[in-house]
Amino acid sequence: MTILILYILCGATAGFLSGLIGIGGGLVVVPLLNMIFRLQDNIPSELVMHLAVATSLSSILFTAVSSARAHAKRGGVLWNYVKGLAPAIVLGTLCASWLASYMSTAGLRGFFVIFLLCVATQMLFDFYPRPRKSMPGKGVLAAAGFTIGSVSSLVGLGGGSMSVPFLRWCGVPIRQAVGTSAAISWPIAVAGTIGFIIVGWNAPNLPEWSLGYVSLPATLGIACSSVFLAPLGVKLAHALPTSALRRFFAVFLYVTACEMLWNIFH
Repeated sequence: MTILILYILCGATAGFLSGLIGIGGGLVVVPLLNMIFRLQDNIPSELVMHLAVATSLSSILFTAVSSARAHAKRGGVLWNYVKGLAPAIVLGTLCASWLASYMSTAGLRGFFVIFLLCVATQMLFDFYPRPRKSMPGKGVLAAAGFTIGSVSSLVGLGGGSMSVPFLRWCGVPIRQAVGTSAAISWPIAVAGTIGFIIVGWNAPNLPEWSLGYVSLPATLGIACSSVFLAPLGVKLAHALPTSALRRFFAVFLYVTACEMLWNIFH
């Protein structure tokens, strides 16, 4: 029961911050699951990060649909970009989930730490590339999609930390970039979840109620609470100085990265 409550709190925190600051919930879910799974005696240390990444992706299945639909109703999704990026995103996500099965927990955690540091730096300095004046060609979209899918699969995110800056570089206005990114996160979640279920299906010492590397209790706890708390974060976002909050959260990500880095070597 205590662990289930922690799953629910994890999802509530992720959903709230996602709505408040506009960050991907996986930036919170993966580190928190990493800590929660380490508290459980029935989860071997070598499976902790694989379960955290896979479960984070599976929880996005529930949140991405509602988010994308809300943006689409307001005209915030550019479907030509979704269609151009999605096939390569799915391929990159599946390839990376296969690669992750050969990586150690320390290796996955190290990759996540590097990604956290990059995202924190981007948030702290509010850095975005100079926008283009036109939509890039199919080759650029395919390369970007494969990269976004691959990295997202290895860190358990919906891809917003990469797809929003890419779409901004393409000249897409920020609101449509966020909406299109929300739509893109669903194929990432689907492909990532399927990939981690397949590669982890015969993994030894998996905890009960797991499908491959996906923990079903954690997925449900996170998904249910994050859906309810995200709207509250959105409401507060209009009343609070979100730019200052984003910088504060960037510092939090630096601290989280240091904590995870510490655990790699201890």
